[in-house]
Amino acid sequence: MSSIELRGVEKWFGDVQVIKGVDLSIKKGEFVIFVGPSGCGKSTLLRMIAGLEETSRGEINIDGRDATAEPPSRRGLAMVFQSYALYPHMSVRDNVGFPLKAAGKSKADIQAKVDHAAEVLKLGPYLDRRPKDLSGGQRQRVAIGRSIVRDPTAFLFDEPLSNLDASLRVEMRYEIAKLHQTLDTTMIYVTHDQVEAMTLADRIVVLEFGKIAQVGTPRDLYENPANLFVAQFIGSPKMNVIPCTAANNQAVAIGGRPIQGPQQPAVHLGIRPEHITLVNPGQGAMDGVVDVLEYLGADTFVIFDCGEAGQVNVRVNGETTLKPGETVGLSFAPTSMHFFDTDGLAIPFTGTAV
Repeated sequence: MSSIELRGVEKWFGDVQVIKGVDLSIKKGEFVIFVGPSGCGKSTLLRMIAGLEETSRGEINIDGRDATAEPPSRRGLAMVFQSYALYPHMSVRDNVGFPLKAAGKSKADIQAKVDHAAEVLKLGPYLDRRPKDLSGGQRQRVAIGRSIVRDPTAFLFDEPLSNLDASLRVEMRYEIAKLHQTLDTTMIYVTHDQVEAMTLADRIVVLEFGKIAQVGTPRDLYENPANLFVAQFIGSPKMNVIPCTAANNQAVAIGGRPIQGPQQPAVHLGIRPEHITLVNPGQGAMDGVVDVLEYLGADTFVIFDCGEAGQVNVRVNGETTLKPGETVGLSFAPTSMHFFDTDGLAIPFTGTAV
C-alpha cells in the first residue's frame, strides 16, 4: 500500500504544456479519482504516475522515494486499462496468472495467487473459460485479477468501465467499491463520468486544462464548489447558473426579485435543481414558464423558461401535475445558494434559513 505525492509536476509535448504544475498528495489506502472533460490531462497525469509518460518537470514520490525517473517495472504499481487486453487463446486462469509466469514464479505460487484473485472477484466458475465466452464485465474483472496477483502497492485505473453498457457499469462500480474495501489498497482512477467519481471516491481531483480546479470529498465538491467550472461539472443534472447583481447582502437575479445575497459583489447565482421550491406566481426569486417535463419515475425534472435568466431546471416529485405553459414562482433555498464573481470564483456566503 503506497502513498503517492506529486510536486510541481508538468508535462510538455513539444511547445504544448498539458499538465501545468500539479501538486497532489494521496494517502495510503485512499481511493482518489481524477475527473474532468476530454483533453483536461487526467489520463496523461495517470500515465505519468505509472511511468508510461516521462515527467517534463517536477517530482513524483512513491512511499517517500523519488520515483520520477524510475521505469514502470520498479514503481510497484498495477494499471488497468480501458481495453481488457486479454490473450484470446488463453483461459481465464492463464490470463490472470500470466504476469507471475512471466516473472518466473513457481506453479504453486501462481495457483495460490490466481485462486485468491478469483475468490475476491468471484471468477471461480469462469477460470477454465476463454475471454470470448465472457461478458464485458467479466472480462474487465479478469483484467483486474491480472493486476491483483502482482500484489501491487497501488492500482491505477484508466477509464475501465467506458466500454461497458449502462447496466454493467453499475454492476462494476459496485465490484470496484467492494474490491477497494477488501484489499484496502491505494487506488487512483480516471473517468470523465462524474457519477462514477461521486459514488466511488474518497476524494475527487477535478482537472481543468491541465490544472487542478479543486480537490475534496464528493460532498465537499457538491456542497462547496470553489468555482463555476466545478459547480457545473459536479452534479447531475448540473447546477443552474443565473446572471445576477449581488452585493451588500442583497441579490437580484436577472428578471427576478430581491433576495438575500452576499456582502461582496457577485455576477452569477448558482442553485441546484433540488434546492428550488415551486410557489405561487409573483412569489420567490423569479417566475418561470413550464417548458419541458422530464419524467424519471420518482422524480420529474421541470425545465422552466425564465426569460432573460434563461432556462432553470427544477427537481420535483414524479407525480407532479404541472403542464407546459403554466407560470410558477421559483423560490431558492437561502442556505443552498452559491455566488460567483467576475472570475468565476466562489464568494463566501452563508444564507439564513427562512
